[in-house]
Amino acid sequence: MVEYRYLGNSGLKVSEITYGNWVTHASQVDDSAAIATVHAALDAGITTFDTADTYANTAAEVVLGKALADQRRESLEIFTKVYFPTGPMGPNDTGLSRKHIFESLHGSLKRLGTDYVDLYQAHRFDYETPLEETFQAFADLVRQGKVLYIGVSEWTAEQLREGHALAKQLGIQLISNQPQYSMLHRVIEGKVVPASEELGISQIVWSPMAQGVLSGKYLPGQPVPEGSRATDEKSGANFIKRFLADDVLTAVQNLKPIAADNGLTMPQLAIAWVLQNPNIAAALVGASRPEQLADTVKASGVKLDSDTMAAIDAALGSVVNSDAEDTYSVSPKSRLV
Repeated sequence: MVEYRYLGNSGLKVSEITYGNWVTHASQVDDSAAIATVHAALDAGITTFDTADTYANTAAEVVLGKALADQRRESLEIFTKVYFPTGPMGPNDTGLSRKHIFESLHGSLKRLGTDYVDLYQAHRFDYETPLEETFQAFADLVRQGKVLYIGVSEWTAEQLREGHALAKQLGIQLISNQPQYSMLHRVIEGKVVPASEELGISQIVWSPMAQGVLSGKYLPGQPVPEGSRATDEKSGANFIKRFLADDVLTAVQNLKPIAADNGLTMPQLAIAWVLQNPNIAAALVGASRPEQLADTVKASGVKLDSDTMAAIDAALGSVVNSDAEDTYSVSPKSRLV
């Protein structure tokens, strides 16, 4: 069963393997399969579910709401996000203005079928809205009881410091950041993680398997497998392209004996590696079939010794991206509409 960790400097516990529905619900799989995977997650001890209003242009929230409708609400941690365009893409259908935050949260609550969300996350940093406006809106939603905690996604170390200071002034808790993080993509380690440790902020990391590349199924010099994420434009094909270079795929194959020596599958090794970092509260995983979760949840609680961690570093060598400067290019400098 899945183990649990505290989220940031708070009393909230989350399942260290968290179910995310970014590229699956209302997109890659039909609703019945999506609901079955959510129920498989619950059966495995996953209690934390992450979504966003922008996923499938709000439809992913609807599917997750249906899947969780018969569950005891108090036994779940439901996370969603705000920033990216939704609806007809009007001038205020994006960003972190007070207007968009309030309208987005109320829409999310309706679609999810709940009176509150446990964590409401700024999906990116909004350079066009004063941060004071954004955090005042968050604080008002917290005081209304519609949001319990505040998080962000892909913020820089400096943005985290500024947001944390404002949250503290307003008497609310900024407890999490949701960045990309995996064996291959370690850009948060240089600045974001040290700042977060100082501030009491945890990471909820997405793509711990580097969009599936760390499963080992993509082979150097070979066509990508039919039906894989790399062939589906709706399922993150653009995100995976950066990991499909032959030198990266060759290095990933070097991980197979390391996984075998530890009695792990390649997906389990990838997720277990992420969870060795004490600043990581949860690794986000998705699934298109229930049986996929049966494999990945076994990474929970796995301890990798120092020799194994060193062997992973040696196997991947120079293909790892650890450039902290890359954290400054994730949030768009202007809104998308």
